[in-house]
Amino acid sequence: QVQLVQSGGGLAQAGGSLRLTCRASRSTFTNYVVGWFRQASGKEREFVGALRANAVHIEPSEALKGRFTISRDKTGNTVYLQVNSLKPEDTAIYYCAARFFQQTEYTIWGQGTQVTVSS
Repeated sequence: QVQLVQSGGGLAQAGGSLRLTCRASRSTFTNYVVGWFRQASGKEREFVGALRANAVHIEPSEALKGRFTISRDKTGNTVYLQVNSLKPEDTAIYYCAARFFQQTEYTIWGQGTQVTVSS
């Protein structure tokens, strides 16, 4: 089955932007929904958005809409999360995850990447 390899993240300044990468390993994202989540220290995991294999987006909650953009490369095997207008409260570990399109639960997870936004 597909495995997920994440890259990107690190330290960023408020108001800036960053892009996180999630690459498929051992297989492809064909027939998978790829989602992004984040978890801040002491808080529950939060859904940031997802992209279906047919490029249809699954939107996050209203509170997160507008600053997060999910896209994929031409091969379809790399999915990106672009975060704009960074805020200190965006500080969290960000995870990409995948589920087969017929499943409802994300069962494959990337290793996570820390994003720290300074004010």
